[in-house]
Amino acid sequence: MQDAQSWLPTLKTATPQAGYELAVKLSRMAVKLTQPSAEVREQLRAGYERDAAELIEIAHVVAVNFQTVAAANGYWADHGT
Repeated sequence: MQDAQSWLPTLKTATPQAGYELAVKLSRMAVKLTQPSAEVREQLRAGYERDAAELIEIAHVVAVNFQTVAAANGYWADHGT
């Protein structure tokens, strides 16, 4: 795995789309760092990939991360994108 310091050089992004993509990456990296075994993560996927409540919770985590990225970007220079 990459050095934990090197995969996130900044929270600044050029566009809201890039910010959302970063929020997804933040969410995925949190899971990967919490459970480093790809095999275990694959086994766990079967438990949530067809569970609507679990998928909604995943969307919530991404939304919270998107708020963080948006704040770091000054809400894309106060809404001007």
